[in-house]
Amino acid sequence: MGTFEYNGKIYAVDGEGYLQHSGHWDEDFAEGMAGRVKITGGLTEKHWQVINYIRETYMEKGICPLVFQTCRANNLKISGLKGLFPTGYLRGACRLAGLTYKEGFIGQDWLADATEDFSPEKLEKAYNVNARGFLLDPFEWDEQFAVFKAFEMKMPGPLSERHWQIIYYLRESYDRDHDVPTVYETCEANEIEVDELQQLFPDGYHRGAVKIAGLRVK
Repeated sequence: MGTFEYNGKIYAVDGEGYLQHSGHWDEDFAEGMAGRVKITGGLTEKHWQVINYIRETYMEKGICPLVFQTCRANNLKISGLKGLFPTGYLRGACRLAGLTYKEGFIGQDWLADATEDFSPEKLEKAYNVNARGFLLDPFEWDEQFAVFKAFEMKMPGPLSERHWQIIYYLRESYDRDHDVPTVYETCEANEIEVDELQQLFPDGYHRGAVKIAGLRVK
């Protein structure tokens, strides 16, 4: 971890020069970082079109857009993108936009809100799962696993308080009884009807709620 200074401002960056907190981004960061990603002569209107598109997409959807989406939205071929950002899409355009590959999976700020003990280093944590994506050891589970699994399953938006109510109920029941509660027990204990449960976990009870809770029915 370190800092980057430009125009009298100090920005916290990681070891590779990426902005640690995307919410601290401003145009001065992009202007100052441009030289470090081999852009000479300052940022042009075309550079800013790409940077602003990346930022706007992130603010709207919580993820960094794919390179294909950025090229299509800005009418760029890959050669044109290379001409603007010679060090690459991630290491050039996204870096100037204050984002990293982490936001390609899920917004870093979104993750920070979703977990109590968040740090950028934890994004590198590995979990042992089977071919169907279920956690093999339920005691490896943490909130970060739930957040990433929900995103991987393309669930819309962050996990809500109601989601966490179900997830924590499943975890507490398993810790107490050493078994996964039935869908009936879960609905009764949480006063939830099956249609609301489906809205919360579109992939189903076992393939959705139970999986995100780091459990599996054996």
